[in-house]
Order: sequence, then structure tokens, then C-alpha cells
Amino acid sequence: MAKFKLGLGLYSHMLNEDHYRFARQCGASHLVIHLVDYFADSDQASDSQPVGGSGGWGVAGKSTPRWTLPALLKLKSDVEEAGLKIAAIENFDPAHWYDILLDGPQKERQFAFLEQIIRDVGQAGIPVIGYNFSIAGVASRTTGPFARGGAMGVGMDAVDETPVPNGMVWNMVWDRNAPEGVLPSISHETLWQRLQTFLERLIPVAEEAGVRLAAHPDDPPAPFIRQQPRLVYQPGMYDKLLDLYPSDANALEFCIGSVAEMTEGDIYETIERHAKTGKIGYIHFRNVTGKVPQYKETFVDDGSIDMARVVDILEAADFDGVLVPDHTPLMSCDAPWHAGMAYAMGYMRSLQVTRHD
Repeated sequence: MAKFKLGLGLYSHMLNEDHYRFARQCGASHLVIHLVDYFADSDQASDSQPVGGSGGWGVAGKSTPRWTLPALLKLKSDVEEAGLKIAAIENFDPAHWYDILLDGPQKERQFAFLEQIIRDVGQAGIPVIGYNFSIAGVASRTTGPFARGGAMGVGMDAVDETPVPNGMVWNMVWDRNAPEGVLPSISHETLWQRLQTFLERLIPVAEEAGVRLAAHPDDPPAPFIRQQPRLVYQPGMYDKLLDLYPSDANALEFCIGSVAEMTEGDIYETIERHAKTGKIGYIHFRNVTGKVPQYKETFVDDGSIDMARVVDILEAADFDGVLVPDHTPLMSCDAPWHAGMAYAMGYMRSLQVTRHD
């Protein structure tokens, strides 16, 4: 059997006994959980990944009670009682760090809050927090019958150049009463300076807490989205991020699909290089066709990436971390999300049990 562990990602509203059982039935041993409620006060269907338009996904801040130590300990206990382990928490709530991203007046207060979150996550025994240092967040994506058999999936047809309105960051609204207007565009250099401050403040705290902060590449990986710069939109920028603050706590949330969508580099060489260094916190195991600004997400066995080759590379590098499908096309049945995930998990499980040390 392969050394990697099989995990399932669950959105905030899925953190319950039924979904824990589903994860176990799919062969998962671990979960990557989302505490942020991306769908708060939104009319978007909650059984799919958030896409949203120019108005964003939902309202930020509803997850705040879930980040306390008692809540984290209770959640961890519930998950372990179901026979699973929490591999990571994915994404900070935009309401907790908007001025860290924007270099605004609440930055110091928000750094103190994130520091406490990291300490509490470490005390709860959860090893990784995934994050995406981005002002526009996940945007410019479309949905349609893009996958095999007309299955509904996500893709990108063009760069969304609609400016981000005041009161929004990371594609969520943090201030519904913000004055009219839009966020000013900044340079790539300015965004990297803000990231460096983020790492210098939080990596030492993460080291003490025994937590790794794992950076997700930009999704979609275009140089600019909504008139805001992107941070990691080519493979070499992952190396730049790691070099800003060398530490085992400065890690990667390696998204195979996002890296494959980049216009430069070789996906297999990139995976091999980072897997050998031990810098990967966990992996989003998904497949795509095309590259920005035009790509489509596919079923895990049907894209441009040879996923079996990826597993062989991970095995050769002795990677023993967690792989999760992240998201997948929705299948045409009464439970589209469950069917799509079960299909992906079954494929991943077959790769897991047919690989040997």
C-alpha cells in the first residue's frame, strides 16, 4: 500500500456525523476541514464549491465561534470518535485578516487574533492551517457542463477585470456597510511585502505551536484578477515564498490542479522537487485540461495530468502526507457532490492500495 494517506475535504456545513461516515465509507482516514462558511447569507447551492460573481460568495465572520479552543477540541473529538483525524484546517476567515491583506488600520489587532488561533489550533493537536494570501481570492471562475458526460464543473474562460468593491476581500464581504468605491490596485512587489510581514509575524508563533502554515497557489493562477496582483501564479513563486522565511512551519498546500493551470513549468518536476524537500503540508489531488486564462476541471482520471504518475513520484519521494480531492465535477444524480467525491475517492483509493513500499 502507498505511504500517502487518503483524506476528504469537508465544508463548514458538512462537519457532522453523516459526512464523517461518508468519508470513512470512501476509505478516508483524514479530513481537511473548512471552518469558514463561504455560503453565509448567500443563495448559492451549498453542495458545490463556492464560485460567486462580482458580488462575491457570502458574508465573512460567521465562523468566529468555531475558532475557539473549546470548539476546536470538541470538533476534533467528534471527528476522532468517527474514526478519522483532522489533517488540516483550510483558509482563515476573511473577517479575521482583511487588514493584514489590505495593510489597513486593524492589522495589529488581527495579527494578535491569528496568533491566538494558531496557538489554539496547535493546542488542539491539529497540525496544519492552509491559507491563500490573496486580495481577490478565488475569482474569474465559471461553471458549466465541462466534464465528461456533461457533468457540471468549474473552469475559466477569461480574466475577470471587475474591480474589488470596498468591504470585500478574498471574494467575501467583510463590511456590508462599506462606503461606495473600489479597492485601489497595488503592485506585485507590495503584495509580496505584505506576505513577508505575515510570515515574519506568524511563522515563529506556528513554530512554537507545532503548526505548519501551508500556502495555496493562486486559483486561478493569473498575474492579475479583478485588478489585483496574484502571489503564486507560476511554479517558481512557490520557491520564492519558501525562501522568504525558511522554516519547517512555512509549508505548501500543494494544489496539483492549480499548478497544472500555470503557463510555465512542468507539473511532474514541480511535484517531485517539493515532495523531496518535505515542504508539502497536504495535497489537493485534482485534474484539469488547459491553462489560464482558459481551463476546465475534469474528473480525476480524465484530464491532462497523469495522476498515476503523480502518485509514483510521491512514492519515490517517500511522501506520507494527506491527499484530498478538494473538489470534483458534480454527477447527474440525487446526490451530485457525494457521487462526484465517491468517484474521485474510489480512484484515489485504487492508487493507494496498488502502490507498494
